[in-house]
Amino acid sequence: MTVQRLFFIFLFISVISSCGTGKKAQRQEVSFDEGIRQINHLVVVYMENHSFDNLYGEFKGANGIKNAQKGNFIQVDEEGKPYTYLPEIPRNNAFPTNLPNRLFNIDQYVPSDKKTPDVTHRFFHNKLQINGGKMDQFAAYNSTKGLAMGYYSTKKLPLYPIAKKYTLCDNFFQSVFGGSYFNHVYLISAAVPVWPDAPGSMIAKLDDKGRMIKDGTVTPDGYVVNHIHSRNRPYPPKSDTSELLPSQTMPTIGDRLSEKGISWAWYSEGWDDAVAGRKNNFAYNHEPFLYFANYEEGTAGREHMKDQNDFIKAAQEGALPAISFVKPGGGNDEHPGGSDVYSSEQLAVKLINAVLDGPNAKDALVILTYDEFGGFFDHVPPPVIDRWGPGSRIPAIIIGPFAKKGNVDHTQYETVSILSFIEHRWGIAPLAERDKNANPFRNALTFK
Repeated sequence: MTVQRLFFIFLFISVISSCGTGKKAQRQEVSFDEGIRQINHLVVVYMENHSFDNLYGEFKGANGIKNAQKGNFIQVDEEGKPYTYLPEIPRNNAFPTNLPNRLFNIDQYVPSDKKTPDVTHRFFHNKLQINGGKMDQFAAYNSTKGLAMGYYSTKKLPLYPIAKKYTLCDNFFQSVFGGSYFNHVYLISAAVPVWPDAPGSMIAKLDDKGRMIKDGTVTPDGYVVNHIHSRNRPYPPKSDTSELLPSQTMPTIGDRLSEKGISWAWYSEGWDDAVAGRKNNFAYNHEPFLYFANYEEGTAGREHMKDQNDFIKAAQEGALPAISFVKPGGGNDEHPGGSDVYSSEQLAVKLINAVLDGPNAKDALVILTYDEFGGFFDHVPPPVIDRWGPGSRIPAIIIGPFAKKGNVDHTQYETVSILSFIEHRWGIAPLAERDKNANPFRNALTFK
Protein backbone atom coordinates (compact mmCIF):
# COMPACT_ATOMS: atom_id res chain seq x y z
CA MET A 1 0.00 0.00 0.00
CA THR A 2 1.46 3.37 -1.00
CA VAL A 3 2.10 6.18 1.42
CA GLN A 4 -0.32 8.35 -0.56
CA ARG A 5 -3.12 5.77 -0.21
CA LEU A 6 -2.47 5.43 3.52
CA PHE A 7 -2.70 9.20 3.84
CA PHE A 8 -6.13 9.31 2.19
CA ILE A 9 -7.40 6.44 4.37
CA PHE A 10 -6.19 8.28 7.47
CA LEU A 11 -7.80 11.50 6.25
CA PHE A 12 -11.14 9.70 5.61
CA ILE A 13 -11.16 8.18 9.12
CA SER A 14 -10.33 11.54 10.66
CA VAL A 15 -13.20 13.27 8.84
CA ILE A 16 -15.67 10.56 9.91
CA SER A 17 -14.46 10.72 13.51
CA SER A 18 -14.69 14.50 13.63
CA CYS A 19 -18.22 14.40 12.21
CA GLY A 20 -19.25 11.96 14.91
CA THR A 21 -17.66 14.09 17.61
CA GLY A 22 -19.38 17.15 16.21
CA LYS A 23 -22.77 15.49 16.35
CA LYS A 24 -22.16 14.35 19.90
CA ALA A 25 -21.13 17.84 20.94
CA GLN A 26 -24.13 19.32 19.17
CA ARG A 27 -26.47 16.97 21.02
CA GLN A 28 -24.93 17.92 24.35
CA GLU A 29 -25.38 21.63 23.65
CA VAL A 30 -29.17 21.51 23.26
CA SER A 31 -30.52 24.16 25.62
CA PHE A 32 -33.26 23.52 28.14
CA ASP A 33 -35.74 25.69 26.26
CA GLU A 34 -35.01 23.79 23.05
CA GLY A 35 -35.01 20.41 24.74
CA ILE A 36 -38.39 20.75 26.41
CA ARG A 37 -40.00 20.99 22.99
CA GLN A 38 -39.42 17.25 22.78
CA ILE A 39 -42.00 16.88 25.57
CA ASN A 40 -45.49 16.83 24.09
CA HIS A 41 -47.44 15.47 27.06
CA LEU A 42 -47.23 16.68 30.66
CA VAL A 43 -49.08 14.71 33.34
CA VAL A 44 -49.35 16.06 36.88
CA VAL A 45 -50.48 13.50 39.47
CA TYR A 46 -51.55 15.52 42.50
CA MET A 47 -51.60 13.64 45.80
CA GLU A 48 -52.50 14.83 49.29
CA ASN A 49 -51.06 16.04 52.54
CA HIS A 50 -47.56 14.79 53.33
CA SER A 51 -44.31 16.61 54.03
CA PHE A 52 -41.00 15.54 52.56
CA ASP A 53 -39.60 14.25 55.87
CA ASN A 54 -42.84 12.36 56.51
CA LEU A 55 -42.46 10.21 53.36
CA TYR A 56 -38.91 10.53 52.01
CA GLY A 57 -36.93 11.39 55.11
CA GLU A 58 -35.05 8.08 54.81
CA PHE A 59 -34.25 8.42 51.09
CA LYS A 60 -30.53 7.93 50.47
CA GLY A 61 -28.80 11.09 49.26
CA ALA A 62 -31.72 13.37 50.16
CA ASN A 63 -31.83 16.09 52.80
CA GLY A 64 -33.86 14.07 55.26
CA ILE A 65 -34.21 12.80 58.80
CA LYS A 66 -30.47 12.49 59.53
CA ASN A 67 -30.11 16.21 58.97
CA ALA A 68 -33.25 16.86 61.01
CA GLN A 69 -31.73 14.92 63.90
CA LYS A 70 -28.53 16.94 63.64
CA GLY A 71 -30.60 20.11 63.72
CA ASN A 72 -32.16 19.05 67.04
CA PHE A 73 -35.63 20.41 66.27
CA ILE A 74 -37.10 20.04 69.75
CA GLN A 75 -40.81 20.89 69.71
CA VAL A 76 -42.01 23.61 72.07
CA ASP A 77 -45.43 24.62 73.34
CA GLU A 78 -47.23 27.88 72.55
CA GLU A 79 -45.17 29.65 75.22
CA GLY A 80 -41.90 28.38 73.74
CA LYS A 81 -41.25 25.81 76.49
CA PRO A 82 -39.85 22.44 75.27
CA TYR A 83 -42.08 19.41 75.76
CA THR A 84 -40.72 16.62 77.96
CA TYR A 85 -42.58 14.16 75.74
CA LEU A 86 -44.51 14.86 72.57
CA PRO A 87 -48.05 15.88 73.52
CA GLU A 88 -50.43 12.93 73.58
CA ILE A 89 -52.13 12.01 70.29
CA PRO A 90 -55.87 12.23 70.96
CA ARG A 91 -58.65 9.92 69.74
CA ASN A 92 -56.23 7.08 69.05
CA ASN A 93 -54.86 4.37 71.36
CA ALA A 94 -52.31 2.98 68.88
CA PHE A 95 -49.59 5.45 69.87
CA PRO A 96 -47.79 5.59 73.23
CA THR A 97 -48.45 8.54 75.52
CA ASN A 98 -44.75 9.02 76.25
CA LEU A 99 -43.24 9.47 72.78
CA PRO A 100 -39.83 11.18 73.01
CA ASN A 101 -39.70 14.76 71.77
CA ARG A 102 -38.28 13.97 68.34
CA LEU A 103 -39.22 12.37 65.04
CA PHE A 104 -40.65 8.85 65.32
CA ASN A 105 -41.55 6.07 62.89
CA ILE A 106 -45.32 5.73 62.37
CA ASP A 107 -45.15 2.22 60.89
CA GLN A 108 -44.24 0.62 64.21
CA TYR A 109 -47.62 1.71 65.60
CA VAL A 110 -49.86 2.11 62.53
CA PRO A 111 -48.66 0.43 59.31
CA SER A 112 -48.93 2.40 56.09
CA ASP A 113 -51.89 0.33 54.87
CA LYS A 114 -53.96 1.64 57.81
CA LYS A 115 -55.37 5.12 58.35
CA THR A 116 -54.07 7.57 60.92
CA PRO A 117 -56.02 10.54 62.28
CA ASP A 118 -55.89 13.76 60.27
CA VAL A 119 -53.34 16.44 61.12
CA THR A 120 -53.93 20.21 61.17
CA HIS A 121 -52.97 21.92 57.90
CA ARG A 122 -54.40 25.43 57.74
CA PHE A 123 -53.00 28.75 56.56
CA PHE A 124 -52.36 30.55 59.85
CA HIS A 125 -51.47 27.31 61.64
CA ASN A 126 -48.80 26.48 59.05
CA LYS A 127 -47.15 29.86 59.65
CA LEU A 128 -47.21 29.28 63.40
CA GLN A 129 -45.83 25.76 63.04
CA ILE A 130 -42.90 27.05 60.97
CA ASN A 131 -42.36 29.70 63.64
CA GLY A 132 -40.14 32.00 61.64
CA GLY A 133 -37.99 29.12 60.39
CA LYS A 134 -37.42 27.49 63.81
CA MET A 135 -39.67 24.57 62.72
CA ASP A 136 -40.50 23.82 66.35
CA GLN A 137 -44.26 24.26 66.84
CA PHE A 138 -45.75 21.58 64.62
CA ALA A 139 -47.03 19.67 67.68
CA ALA A 140 -48.23 22.82 69.46
CA TYR A 141 -50.53 24.13 66.74
CA ASN A 142 -52.07 20.81 65.81
CA SER A 143 -55.26 18.96 66.67
CA THR A 144 -53.40 15.62 66.64
CA LYS A 145 -50.45 16.99 68.59
CA GLY A 146 -47.46 14.62 68.59
CA LEU A 147 -48.56 12.82 65.41
CA ALA A 148 -47.12 15.76 63.48
CA MET A 149 -43.63 14.38 64.22
CA GLY A 150 -44.26 10.97 62.65
CA TYR A 151 -42.68 9.62 59.46
CA TYR A 152 -43.04 6.50 57.30
CA SER A 153 -40.41 3.95 56.28
CA THR A 154 -39.46 5.24 52.84
CA LYS A 155 -38.42 1.91 51.31
CA LYS A 156 -41.84 0.41 52.09
CA LEU A 157 -43.70 3.01 50.02
CA PRO A 158 -45.14 1.81 46.66
CA LEU A 159 -43.77 4.96 45.02
CA TYR A 160 -40.24 4.40 46.37
CA PRO A 161 -38.98 2.34 43.36
CA ILE A 162 -40.17 5.08 41.01
CA ALA A 163 -38.51 7.81 43.07
CA LYS A 164 -35.30 5.77 43.10
CA LYS A 165 -35.38 5.15 39.33
CA TYR A 166 -36.02 8.75 38.29
CA THR A 167 -35.55 12.16 39.97
CA LEU A 168 -36.65 12.96 43.50
CA CYS A 169 -36.72 16.67 44.31
CA ASP A 170 -35.78 17.32 47.94
CA ASN A 171 -36.09 21.10 47.90
CA PHE A 172 -39.64 21.50 46.57
CA PHE A 173 -42.11 23.63 48.56
CA GLN A 174 -45.87 24.09 48.52
CA SER A 175 -46.34 27.54 47.04
CA VAL A 176 -48.67 28.88 49.74
CA PHE A 177 -49.14 28.21 53.43
CA GLY A 178 -51.95 25.98 54.59
CA GLY A 179 -54.28 23.46 53.07
CA SER A 180 -55.59 21.80 49.97
CA TYR A 181 -58.09 24.30 48.57
CA PHE A 182 -55.62 27.19 48.59
CA ASN A 183 -52.74 25.23 47.06
CA HIS A 184 -54.98 23.76 44.35
CA VAL A 185 -56.22 27.18 43.30
CA TYR A 186 -52.69 28.60 43.40
CA LEU A 187 -51.42 25.73 41.23
CA ILE A 188 -53.63 26.84 38.34
CA SER A 189 -53.65 30.61 38.84
CA ALA A 190 -50.70 31.77 40.98
CA ALA A 191 -53.31 34.03 42.57
CA VAL A 192 -55.23 34.34 45.84
CA PRO A 193 -59.06 34.23 45.72
CA VAL A 194 -60.86 37.28 47.09
CA TRP A 195 -64.18 37.81 48.87
CA PRO A 196 -64.41 41.46 49.96
CA ASP A 197 -67.89 41.11 51.50
CA ALA A 198 -67.51 37.69 53.13
CA PRO A 199 -69.71 36.95 56.17
CA GLY A 200 -68.16 38.35 59.34
CA SER A 201 -68.21 34.94 61.01
CA MET A 202 -65.73 33.66 58.40
CA ILE A 203 -63.11 36.39 58.91
CA ALA A 204 -59.98 35.64 60.93
CA LYS A 205 -58.74 37.93 63.69
CA LEU A 206 -55.03 38.74 63.87
CA ASP A 207 -52.83 40.71 66.25
CA ASP A 208 -50.73 43.69 65.16
CA LYS A 209 -47.93 41.29 64.12
CA GLY A 210 -50.24 39.24 61.90
CA ARG A 211 -50.40 36.27 64.27
CA MET A 212 -53.68 34.40 64.57
CA ILE A 213 -55.97 35.33 67.46
CA LYS A 214 -59.03 33.62 65.96
CA ASP A 215 -58.85 31.30 62.94
CA GLY A 216 -61.01 32.01 59.93
CA THR A 217 -61.45 31.31 56.24
CA VAL A 218 -60.90 34.89 55.07
CA THR A 219 -58.17 37.37 56.03
CA PRO A 220 -59.24 40.73 57.47
CA ASP A 221 -58.45 42.32 54.08
CA GLY A 222 -60.62 39.91 52.09
CA TYR A 223 -58.36 37.11 50.84
CA VAL A 224 -59.72 33.56 51.06
CA VAL A 225 -56.95 31.35 52.44
CA ASN A 226 -58.59 28.44 54.27
CA HIS A 227 -60.87 25.55 53.37
CA ILE A 228 -64.00 26.57 51.45
CA HIS A 229 -66.21 25.19 48.69
CA SER A 230 -67.27 26.96 45.53
CA ARG A 231 -70.74 28.33 44.89
CA ASN A 232 -70.57 26.60 41.50
CA ARG A 233 -72.04 23.13 41.21
CA PRO A 234 -71.30 20.45 42.15
CA TYR A 235 -70.88 21.27 45.84
CA PRO A 236 -71.58 19.09 48.88
CA PRO A 237 -75.25 18.37 49.52
CA LYS A 238 -76.90 20.51 52.21
CA SER A 239 -74.23 23.19 51.94
CA ASP A 240 -75.00 26.63 53.36
CA THR A 241 -74.74 28.57 50.11
CA SER A 242 -74.09 31.84 51.98
CA GLU A 243 -70.72 30.37 52.99
CA LEU A 244 -69.72 29.18 49.51
CA LEU A 245 -67.12 31.20 47.60
CA PRO A 246 -68.47 33.29 44.69
CA SER A 247 -66.88 32.71 41.27
CA GLN A 248 -63.38 34.10 40.80
CA THR A 249 -62.37 35.91 37.63
CA MET A 250 -58.55 36.09 37.62
CA PRO A 251 -56.91 34.22 34.71
CA THR A 252 -55.89 30.57 35.05
CA ILE A 253 -53.47 28.37 33.15
CA GLY A 254 -56.52 26.69 31.62
CA ASP A 255 -57.64 29.99 30.12
CA ARG A 256 -54.19 30.64 28.65
CA LEU A 257 -53.94 27.13 27.19
CA SER A 258 -57.38 27.36 25.63
CA GLU A 259 -56.57 30.74 24.09
CA LYS A 260 -53.64 29.12 22.27
CA GLY A 261 -55.61 26.05 21.24
CA ILE A 262 -53.50 23.72 23.41
CA SER A 263 -55.35 20.66 24.67
CA TRP A 264 -55.70 20.11 28.41
CA ALA A 265 -57.93 18.56 31.06
CA TRP A 266 -58.33 18.24 34.83
CA TYR A 267 -59.28 14.65 35.66
CA SER A 268 -60.90 13.99 39.05
CA GLU A 269 -61.89 10.68 40.53
CA GLY A 270 -65.63 10.71 41.20
CA TRP A 271 -66.35 13.68 38.92
CA ASP A 272 -68.99 11.98 36.78
CA ASP A 273 -70.84 10.73 39.84
CA ALA A 274 -70.71 14.14 41.53
CA VAL A 275 -72.09 15.92 38.47
CA ALA A 276 -74.88 13.33 38.20
CA GLY A 277 -75.74 13.72 41.87
CA ARG A 278 -74.82 10.13 42.69
CA LYS A 279 -72.91 8.87 45.73
CA ASN A 280 -69.25 9.65 45.08
CA ASN A 281 -65.74 10.11 46.46
CA PHE A 282 -65.17 13.37 44.58
CA ALA A 283 -63.31 15.91 46.73
CA TYR A 284 -65.16 19.15 46.01
CA ASN A 285 -62.35 21.43 47.20
CA HIS A 286 -59.78 19.57 45.06
CA GLU A 287 -61.18 20.68 41.68
CA PRO A 288 -59.74 24.21 41.46
CA PHE A 289 -61.41 25.16 38.18
CA LEU A 290 -64.78 24.89 39.95
CA TYR A 291 -63.93 28.14 41.72
CA PHE A 292 -63.77 30.16 38.48
CA ALA A 293 -66.47 31.82 36.40
CA ASN A 294 -65.07 30.43 33.13
CA TYR A 295 -65.85 26.88 34.33
CA GLU A 296 -69.38 27.26 35.66
CA GLU A 297 -72.16 25.01 34.38
CA GLY A 298 -73.00 25.82 30.77
CA THR A 299 -69.63 27.36 29.89
CA ALA A 300 -67.26 26.15 27.18
CA GLY A 301 -64.56 25.67 29.83
CA ARG A 302 -66.58 22.91 31.45
CA GLU A 303 -65.48 20.42 28.78
CA HIS A 304 -62.00 20.40 30.32
CA MET A 305 -63.27 18.97 33.63
CA LYS A 306 -63.33 15.18 33.34
CA ASP A 307 -63.34 11.94 35.29
CA GLN A 308 -60.20 10.03 36.31
CA ASN A 309 -61.49 7.04 34.30
CA ASP A 310 -61.26 9.24 31.20
CA PHE A 311 -57.59 9.81 31.94
CA ILE A 312 -56.79 6.11 32.24
CA LYS A 313 -58.59 5.42 28.98
CA ALA A 314 -56.79 8.28 27.19
CA ALA A 315 -53.41 7.13 28.51
CA GLN A 316 -53.97 3.55 27.40
CA GLU A 317 -55.15 4.63 23.95
CA GLY A 318 -52.43 7.23 23.38
CA ALA A 319 -54.99 10.04 23.34
CA LEU A 320 -53.67 12.20 26.18
CA PRO A 321 -54.05 15.97 25.84
CA ALA A 322 -50.94 18.12 25.99
CA ILE A 323 -51.48 18.80 29.71
CA SER A 324 -53.26 16.49 32.15
CA PHE A 325 -53.89 17.17 35.82
CA VAL A 326 -54.96 13.98 37.61
CA LYS A 327 -56.63 14.02 41.03
CA PRO A 328 -57.46 10.81 42.94
CA GLY A 329 -60.58 11.01 45.08
CA GLY A 330 -61.30 10.68 48.77
CA GLY A 331 -60.05 7.39 50.14
CA ASN A 332 -57.41 7.09 47.41
CA ASP A 333 -55.39 10.31 47.64
CA GLU A 334 -53.17 9.70 50.73
CA HIS A 335 -55.08 12.28 52.80
CA PRO A 336 -54.69 11.27 56.49
CA GLY A 337 -57.96 10.52 58.18
CA GLY A 338 -59.69 9.40 55.00
CA SER A 339 -57.01 7.44 53.12
CA ASP A 340 -54.13 5.16 53.93
CA VAL A 341 -50.73 5.76 52.38
CA TYR A 342 -50.13 2.31 50.89
CA SER A 343 -53.26 1.76 48.80
CA SER A 344 -53.30 5.40 47.71
CA GLU A 345 -49.76 5.09 46.37
CA GLN A 346 -50.72 1.87 44.61
CA LEU A 347 -53.29 3.92 42.68
CA ALA A 348 -50.65 6.57 41.96
CA VAL A 349 -48.36 3.87 40.54
CA LYS A 350 -51.25 2.65 38.37
CA LEU A 351 -51.80 6.17 37.01
CA ILE A 352 -48.09 6.63 36.29
CA ASN A 353 -47.79 3.26 34.58
CA ALA A 354 -50.84 4.00 32.44
CA VAL A 355 -48.71 6.76 30.91
CA LEU A 356 -45.35 4.96 30.82
CA ASP A 357 -46.88 1.80 29.31
CA GLY A 358 -49.04 3.72 26.85
CA PRO A 359 -48.43 5.04 23.32
CA ASN A 360 -47.66 8.58 24.57
CA ALA A 361 -44.79 7.45 26.81
CA LYS A 362 -41.96 8.40 24.42
CA ASP A 363 -42.65 12.14 24.67
CA ALA A 364 -44.33 12.37 28.08
CA LEU A 365 -43.22 13.85 31.38
CA VAL A 366 -44.97 12.87 34.63
CA ILE A 367 -44.70 15.00 37.76
CA LEU A 368 -46.04 13.45 40.94
CA THR A 369 -46.31 15.82 43.85
CA TYR A 370 -48.50 16.73 46.82
CA ASP A 371 -50.77 19.69 47.32
CA GLU A 372 -49.40 20.41 50.79
CA PHE A 373 -47.67 19.07 53.91
CA GLY A 374 -50.78 17.83 55.71
CA GLY A 375 -49.64 19.24 59.05
CA PHE A 376 -46.59 16.96 59.30
CA PHE A 377 -43.19 18.21 60.43
CA ASP A 378 -40.46 19.01 57.95
CA HIS A 379 -37.10 20.33 59.09
CA VAL A 380 -36.24 22.62 56.15
CA PRO A 381 -37.32 26.27 56.65
CA PRO A 382 -39.19 27.46 53.56
CA PRO A 383 -37.77 30.37 51.59
CA VAL A 384 -39.50 33.70 52.21
CA ILE A 385 -40.99 35.15 49.03
CA ASP A 386 -44.24 36.95 49.95
CA ARG A 387 -47.03 36.96 52.52
CA TRP A 388 -48.57 33.80 51.07
CA GLY A 389 -45.57 31.51 51.11
CA PRO A 390 -43.97 29.27 50.22
CA GLY A 391 -45.16 26.88 52.89
CA SER A 392 -43.64 23.59 53.96
CA ARG A 393 -41.41 21.28 51.90
CA ILE A 394 -43.22 18.46 50.11
CA PRO A 395 -42.16 15.55 47.87
CA ALA A 396 -42.00 15.78 44.08
CA ILE A 397 -40.93 13.03 41.69
CA ILE A 398 -40.03 13.77 38.06
CA ILE A 399 -40.71 10.70 35.90
CA GLY A 400 -40.30 9.53 32.32
CA PRO A 401 -37.77 9.40 29.48
CA PHE A 402 -36.67 13.02 30.02
CA ALA A 403 -36.16 12.75 33.78
CA LYS A 404 -32.63 12.24 35.03
CA LYS A 405 -32.19 8.68 36.27
CA GLY A 406 -31.29 7.75 39.83
CA ASN A 407 -31.09 11.41 40.77
CA VAL A 408 -31.80 13.55 43.80
CA ASP A 409 -32.28 17.16 42.71
CA HIS A 410 -31.47 19.74 45.40
CA THR A 411 -32.64 22.72 43.30
CA GLN A 412 -35.26 24.98 44.87
CA TYR A 413 -38.66 24.43 43.27
CA GLU A 414 -42.24 25.12 44.32
CA THR A 415 -45.75 24.21 43.24
CA VAL A 416 -45.90 26.89 40.57
CA SER A 417 -42.71 25.51 39.02
CA ILE A 418 -45.28 23.35 37.24
CA LEU A 419 -46.87 26.52 35.82
CA SER A 420 -43.42 27.78 34.90
CA PHE A 421 -42.67 24.58 33.03
CA ILE A 422 -45.94 24.78 31.08
CA GLU A 423 -45.27 28.42 30.24
CA HIS A 424 -41.74 27.70 29.02
CA ARG A 425 -42.74 24.65 27.01
CA TRP A 426 -45.84 26.03 25.30
CA GLY A 427 -44.87 29.69 25.01
CA ILE A 428 -47.36 31.13 27.47
CA ALA A 429 -46.92 34.41 29.32
CA PRO A 430 -46.58 34.04 33.10
CA LEU A 431 -49.72 34.51 35.16
CA ALA A 432 -47.92 36.32 38.01
CA GLU A 433 -44.50 37.08 39.47
CA ARG A 434 -44.33 33.82 41.40
CA ASP A 435 -44.61 31.51 38.38
CA LYS A 436 -42.50 33.91 36.31
CA ASN A 437 -39.63 33.51 38.78
CA ALA A 438 -40.09 29.81 39.62
CA ASN A 439 -37.56 27.33 38.26
CA PRO A 440 -39.22 25.07 35.61
CA PHE A 441 -37.28 21.91 36.66
CA ARG A 442 -34.16 22.87 34.72
CA ASN A 443 -31.93 20.54 36.74
CA ALA A 444 -34.29 17.54 36.84
CA LEU A 445 -34.44 16.95 33.08
CA THR A 446 -32.04 15.77 30.40
CA PHE A 447 -32.41 15.98 26.62
CA LYS A 448 -30.59 14.22 23.80
